[in-house]
Amino acid sequence: MPDRLLAVFPAYRDNPYLNLMLLAPRARGWNVLESLRLEQLEQHLGRLGTGDVFHMHWTSPIVQRNDDDLEEARVRLDRFRTAVDAARTRGARLVWTIHNVLPHDARHLELELELNRYLAGAADVVHVMNRDTPAAVSSYYELEPAKVVHLPHPSYQGVYPDSVSREEARASLGLTDRDHAVLAFGQMRPYKGIDVLVEAVRQTEPSKRPVLLLAGRTTPDDREEIDRLLGDDVRAVREHDQVEDIDVQLWFRAADTAVFPYRRVLNSGVLHLAASFGVPSVLPDEPHLRAEFADEGWIRWFDASAPVESLRVVLAAPATGAAETAEFSRRLAPFALSRQYAELLDAVRE
Repeated sequence: MPDRLLAVFPAYRDNPYLNLMLLAPRARGWNVLESLRLEQLEQHLGRLGTGDVFHMHWTSPIVQRNDDDLEEARVRLDRFRTAVDAARTRGARLVWTIHNVLPHDARHLELELELNRYLAGAADVVHVMNRDTPAAVSSYYELEPAKVVHLPHPSYQGVYPDSVSREEARASLGLTDRDHAVLAFGQMRPYKGIDVLVEAVRQTEPSKRPVLLLAGRTTPDDREEIDRLLGDDVRAVREHDQVEDIDVQLWFRAADTAVFPYRRVLNSGVLHLAASFGVPSVLPDEPHLRAEFADEGWIRWFDASAPVESLRVVLAAPATGAAETAEFSRRLAPFALSRQYAELLDAVRE
């Protein structure tokens, strides 16, 4: 029985990032305790002591549950802190990965800030995937420089099936050689700027033959909004359910460009997925994104202060840099990053 416990919360079983990063720790003998509910996390934290680690990821399940009012969210925050403090008193270490500046669509903002400030103060290590995270979050809370460890998001090199040719993928989605396929992949949510992307595609010259590819889980309300946005004049191929692993290749192999018209983003696993399939990408020209990706020739930028016009211009120009994605994906190969994460865990427990 391994003598090292690693409690991970929230441990989404279908999250490829978590699954990849936990490969090396599991291989090195860490006994991973996975939980999704606060009640189960409290039990796991109660088992931790010297030499064990609690790794906190996304904070939304603590104080941002849809059905919780402010009082209920406050009780959950207090329970979480009590359980974490008790584990730390027994010698357990705390690692916090900052995935977002703040949770998207946060309902109880003051409690969220209180939680983030608590984690920033209590954590032994604050793991960031974007090197400019301390500046990006500085309006809300401060990070001690000595605690911050930069470990980038891994690529998905070799993770997803990749047996379909570009021609086969495009034919399966009804595209011709002349179509310029613009992909937005992942959950379709308001903060992701789908409205901006649709309007930019609408304003792109028809001679460029733009086709919008939308693939990812969508709520009924958001789907109705997307239907309205598209109208009758924007060509689109859509899948509004979660894309099965075997079909991920179809959307990326068919795409000419992947676009991330986000209004607010710190890290994006889909960007690394696009690179893993050799697809050039377009990002908002934000300082923290420039800090992490400025040297990547396969990434183009649009002006977030005038997003529709800027995206229209970018989409009208030929995409470049596809060959450079291979080097990026090799540099961030998943098991190599997982080994670095395992080394981080070994160091923090000492």
